[in-house]
Amino acid sequence: MSIYEKADKKTGPYKLLALDGGGIRGMMTLEVLAEIEATLRNSLGADENFVLADYFDYVAGTSTGAIIATAISLGMSVADIQKFYRQSGERMFDKAFILSITGTLVYKYGDKNLANQLKKVFGEDTTFGSKDLKTLLMLVMRNVNTDSPWPLSNNPYAKYNNPENVDSNLKLPLWQLVRASTAAPTFFPPEQVQLGDNKFIFVDGGVTPYNNPAFQLFLMATAQPYQLKWSASEDNMLLVSVGTGLTPKIDPNLKASQMHTIYNAQNIPGALMLASQNEQDFLCRIFGKCLSGDPIDGEVGDLIGAKGPLESKLFTYLRYDVELTRQGLDKLGGLDDINVENVQQMDSIKYMTELERIGKAIAKKVQPEHFANFV
Repeated sequence: MSIYEKADKKTGPYKLLALDGGGIRGMMTLEVLAEIEATLRNSLGADENFVLADYFDYVAGTSTGAIIATAISLGMSVADIQKFYRQSGERMFDKAFILSITGTLVYKYGDKNLANQLKKVFGEDTTFGSKDLKTLLMLVMRNVNTDSPWPLSNNPYAKYNNPENVDSNLKLPLWQLVRASTAAPTFFPPEQVQLGDNKFIFVDGGVTPYNNPAFQLFLMATAQPYQLKWSASEDNMLLVSVGTGLTPKIDPNLKASQMHTIYNAQNIPGALMLASQNEQDFLCRIFGKCLSGDPIDGEVGDLIGAKGPLESKLFTYLRYDVELTRQGLDKLGGLDDINVENVQQMDSIKYMTELERIGKAIAKKVQPEHFANFV
């Protein structure tokens, strides 16, 4: 089914998939997606050729989630995406030797290998409007020049996607947009993208409110300005959201005197990202019928079965994630030997096996009944 057929889908059920950012921790996401793929294959009575693009209508991703979402939209199986991450993970995180005039390291990693890997798997000449994409696709990045989040979609009816325009977003190289969404500040250099007569500087979508793009995806599927205007109800729309682990910095011994300029520079970006992830998840659970998800906090709990401000829910919602703390891993069970600090970083490439184990533990939360009304 082409993106035009997906966009013109007049009746539901509509099935949406949103994938968080988180660097190499995306390997946890892939374990959850493998279980979802297997569960759907069994529930639908499909053969081994079934892939997630056969089921989902609209897929969104930020940063590492953008890589996975794009691969899914191109019709890759989860097993093939896992193989790509395993084979390319270390090459994508190649040590940089880019120095400023002061001799200070500007970026932790270079972008040449990452760009080459993306060109190789997605195609150097594949555009955002390519017919090879089997689902609608939304990628999140931040435009530094305009100081604004840019959640770009290949929705053919979106305002800036008219293929007759010279600066149509659909003409942009797909690999370059994915690279832009993964350009985490201090980790990778920014990506410069030529759009018509303008050249924009993009960085990682994780520094926007949409590192978890779930609620934004819902809005882009339903709100009038985006021109899809899909009908929303708990029986007509499914939104599946998969995280890469929450990483709160818990320090009961922290003193106010320690919160100096360097401390704030190191910790505020992560704190804002964590808050945004939680807010997106919270909105989805309030306006959606939540069937799966860990407690958000001690006050609101998991909101499974909870009522919202509207008489009826706007979609059915599934959230699969874990808090990457000792307590969070202990709740999953069987992960006592994993050092939490080893798996919290976005570039934990030495611990990919541990990340896969955590992902498999999260994947046990995936149940056929979660999808029962959408098969």
